[in-house]
Amino acid sequence: MMENATFNPKRFLATLTTKSGVYRMLDQTGGILYVGKARNLKKRVGSYFTQSDQSPKTRALVAQIAAIEITVTHTESEALILENTLIKAHQPRYNILLRDDKSYPFIYLSAHTFPQLGLHRGTKRGKGKYFGPYPHAKAVYDSLNLMQKIFPIRQCDDSFFRNRSRPCLQYQIKRCTAPCVGFIDEASYAEEVKHATLFLEGKSHAVISELVEKMKTAADILDYEKAARYRDQINSLRVIQAQQYVSTDAGNVDIIACLVENGISCVQVLTVRDGRQLGSRAYFPKQEGDEDAQVVLDAFLPQFYLGNAHDIPDEIILFPAIADTKALAEAIQQQRKRQPRFSIHVRTTRARWVEMAVENAKQSLQQRKPSHHRERLAALSIALHLETLPQRLECFDISHTQGEATVASCVVFDADGACSGAYRRYNITGITGGDDYAAMQQALSRRFSKVVQGEGALPDILFIDGGAGQVKVAHDTLIKLSVFNVQIIGVAKGTGRKAGLESLIFPNEEHPLFLPKDSQALHLIQQIRDEAHRFAIAGHRQQRNKVRQKSVLEQIAGIGAKRRKLLLNHFGGLQGVSRAGVEELVRIPGISRQLAQKIYDFFLTT
Repeated sequence: MMENATFNPKRFLATLTTKSGVYRMLDQTGGILYVGKARNLKKRVGSYFTQSDQSPKTRALVAQIAAIEITVTHTESEALILENTLIKAHQPRYNILLRDDKSYPFIYLSAHTFPQLGLHRGTKRGKGKYFGPYPHAKAVYDSLNLMQKIFPIRQCDDSFFRNRSRPCLQYQIKRCTAPCVGFIDEASYAEEVKHATLFLEGKSHAVISELVEKMKTAADILDYEKAARYRDQINSLRVIQAQQYVSTDAGNVDIIACLVENGISCVQVLTVRDGRQLGSRAYFPKQEGDEDAQVVLDAFLPQFYLGNAHDIPDEIILFPAIADTKALAEAIQQQRKRQPRFSIHVRTTRARWVEMAVENAKQSLQQRKPSHHRERLAALSIALHLETLPQRLECFDISHTQGEATVASCVVFDADGACSGAYRRYNITGITGGDDYAAMQQALSRRFSKVVQGEGALPDILFIDGGAGQVKVAHDTLIKLSVFNVQIIGVAKGTGRKAGLESLIFPNEEHPLFLPKDSQALHLIQQIRDEAHRFAIAGHRQQRNKVRQKSVLEQIAGIGAKRRKLLLNHFGGLQGVSRAGVEELVRIPGISRQLAQKIYDFFLTT
């Protein structure tokens, strides 16, 4: 391993303590490269200089070390707190950094005679109740807008409220009861406030029960107008209950899921307070090199909870699991005076929360990709020795099931990312089933014959999902069409079909090109190849469903004629079934949660 000439690790390690503490790695200018904590300093610091299978990031770090400073602590939790403080103060290049200095918004219910509901951010100075925190202001505004329709409590500020001589527009559209001009008495207004408070505390069941009794009482005394208003409130609350999972113990929980994809890490935090989901927020920690999700999450959690920006819930559910949550829990107890419990393997409602957090993380990563697209494009240009950045990339893939309903896909990426409007599918006919070479030749002929006729644009690079055989077919097809100015590259899967082991095949070249696993160019190629694969499979499934004569529903394992009839009758047709969520499907007699998930997944991917 490469070592800095000004730093002798053997001499340093010979006198290093085995106690817990924090280490700071410095460069030749005295700047901090990396801050870490260890239960055993000698063992942890020594691993940087003794292990032979270090990542490129670690090798680059070690090569720059000019000195290491040590601070010994009494316990590992003390080391964790100190590590977090130093990372926030110095923001070392090689640490995974959480950049988030915003305060979190709350819903504030004032303590006036006619209380006001509104957004609050910052120090809690005013008298009243605070509900939250919410992940972002939009979640607060969405909740306030929803509540205004159900509980007509004023949301105007005090100066506006005090100076009214007649009701405002909110009264006219039935979103306020106009307490400013005395259109509602204090007791009736207090009842609305009580219901709103119960709702914000996650006790919507109690609100519904009380409203049902009031509706019956109003109907008994023939006050049908009031009964109808209670009915509308009940219906609105039930719709909300159907849209979110409510825990039976009304706990305060954070669900944290971390995913790393193509060198980008995303930590999704789903916030649940008093059993109600308050929304989620995505964080993209800065990192050098490719770290796995456990490493990113392990670095994220201390920075997230040891500061004062976020409150401490009763429970923190993690995905994936990290090695040691005990030291983190003790550090939070020392720093924040509250000790949460960490959960890994959860069931029922909490398991669905984890699924939701993971799905949100996937979506956040998908939305994050375009901002990195130009960097990847530049890396691809360098890797392929191109003089300019490619402006149009296309990728072809073939999909079929044992030769049935063969479909070829063509996806297009330009300088800004995916161009879904330019995607094309080709239903392949007139070939022997399962002949991928013939399918590829037909698809490419149909695509590029239009270019020869003056329709459409030529790509700078044509990617083919396949090996040398598919590349030869593509090369011969374009030559026959007299298309010469397109670079053809085959993307062949590696051993075990593992991502990162792909080889790039070029026409008439003996040796393939292998790019490093952390190459931005490889990440772009993988993204394009995976998109072509997804688009081909979706098209194949649609075509296969048209070809097969039996009901689409009966293609799902576990759905026979009886259950198909139940589903179609309940939802009013196939379109209704395709739009139903898992929770709605489970309500049908004979449909288990596992089967409901199968039905939902089937329509999600077809």
